[in-house]
Amino acid sequence: MSAAVPGQEGPYGAELPDEPYALSHLDALESEAVHIFREVAGEFERPVILFSGGKDSIVMLHLAIKAFAPAPVPFSLLHVDTGHNFPEVLAHRDATVERHNLRLHVAHVQDFIDDGTLRERPDGTRNPLQTVPLLDAIDKNRFDAVFGGGRRDEEKARAKERVFSLRDEFGGWDPRRQRPELWQLYNGRHSPGEHVRVFPLSNWTELDVWQYIGHEKIELPAIYYAHRREVFSRNGMWLSAGDWGGPTDTEKTTLQTRTVRYRTVGDMSCTGAVDSDADTNDAIITEIAASRLTERGATRADDKMSEAAMEDRKREGYF
Repeated sequence: MSAAVPGQEGPYGAELPDEPYALSHLDALESEAVHIFREVAGEFERPVILFSGGKDSIVMLHLAIKAFAPAPVPFSLLHVDTGHNFPEVLAHRDATVERHNLRLHVAHVQDFIDDGTLRERPDGTRNPLQTVPLLDAIDKNRFDAVFGGGRRDEEKARAKERVFSLRDEFGGWDPRRQRPELWQLYNGRHSPGEHVRVFPLSNWTELDVWQYIGHEKIELPAIYYAHRREVFSRNGMWLSAGDWGGPTDTEKTTLQTRTVRYRTVGDMSCTGAVDSDADTNDAIITEIAASRLTERGATRADDKMSEAAMEDRKREGYF
């Protein structure tokens, strides 16, 4: 982090504060996130970072590395693999883990389907099935704090969440039990069996994330940038064809190759691509600044199952 110097321009021409030694907007967000990581390290015994290889989890890991450098990150990583993930994202996940010499726990949804704990949904999507494997991994590994990359600008249920989000012994979330966080003071107290979800990026926006990625030169999976891809239409979204079960026979008539990119990355079965020519960070920033739809609102079918889809899943123990 660097102090602003009056008269200079910040990243992408952003105007810096007039006061000497004041932090720029991105520096202030980074400072807050670093503080959160260090606070968790001091308060909890077995924290873990949810890491999928998506952009928010990559930024979150980048911040964790900064928070403890030159020492290694004192947390392991956890990914709930549905079996419907984008291969490019999994490859980036594994390369990142190897580059930083980190420990990765992977909970496989397929294992829970195979032993009868979970059943495939009629619509084929597995994203809502992640809750049980996630809670099982938290319980088995005795994780008491779980970092997630959720942001308040993504979805209205996430806008209700505190930075330190208390979860009960069943992993459930109750908005009425959320604690005040005045002056960036965080209460990590919890009873045996409970744990706390921690969201260092709560106060970031999608635009902030992309400006920070550009400023820090953070490498992302290529699917976040415009590329040619075979897609088909389902419920008004462009989905990727793949072994997960799409397209159906009737949907094959809509198969076409388009120039697209992904704003957010979940399962191939529920994450839609957007038509875009933005193949650089600057072009993506310009595109996002003009958009009136949130990334999840525009491209995530799992959030459209009902008006309270995300909140219902969070109450059950979802991210």
